[in-house]
Amino acid sequence: MTSKNAHFFAVDGIDGVGKSTQIRRLAELLNGLGIECVTTRDPGSTEIGRRLRELLLESSLTMHRRTEAMLFMASRCEMIETTIKPTLDSGTSIISDRFLLANVVYQSVCDGGNAVPPETLWRMGELANDGLRPDLTILLDMPAERAMGRIDRPADRMESRGIAYMESVRQSYLAQLHHASNTTAVINADQTADEVHRDIRSAVENYLAGSN
Repeated sequence: MTSKNAHFFAVDGIDGVGKSTQIRRLAELLNGLGIECVTTRDPGSTEIGRRLRELLLESSLTMHRRTEAMLFMASRCEMIETTIKPTLDSGTSIISDRFLLANVVYQSVCDGGNAVPPETLWRMGELANDGLRPDLTILLDMPAERAMGRIDRPADRMESRGIAYMESVRQSYLAQLHHASNTTAVINADQTADEVHRDIRSAVENYLAGSN
């Protein structure tokens, strides 16, 4: 934590697991507990991030996985320096829709022979993040076939790689999660939204009890 009164949460998982809904409900929960918080999205919460996000998710583009990884890192670096650090320093908590963990798992899963080793991505991330890590990373987990079936918009460049790729990403999330934060929680996202929120609330309350 940057400030003793501020907490940094990351909510992660493959597309279709319901991150947006649960982030909104988590913010409401924290505010109800008297913890002022704001939400951010990685990538996309700065002007540079929005432009890089459009480039990275453009379905007609192809790029080497290392190029892809470094663009994500650059977007996150800008977000940390202009948004996350100042917010935490002011005593306000942050909930980030994805963080470095997503960068590691998506760019380390091979679907064409140019994957980047996870250990390389973690080292790159430490530099880009200036050592900043979430206090609690919440992983919303669901089989890729179920998650992809929930998406009702055209597939972006990542999603268009198919269910087998996304299931590999899911497994990489589970394997790499322990590197993301000192405190982590895997939440079964293949439940009702209320049940998922209940489990997130339990994980957050356990974290808060241990952080005091």
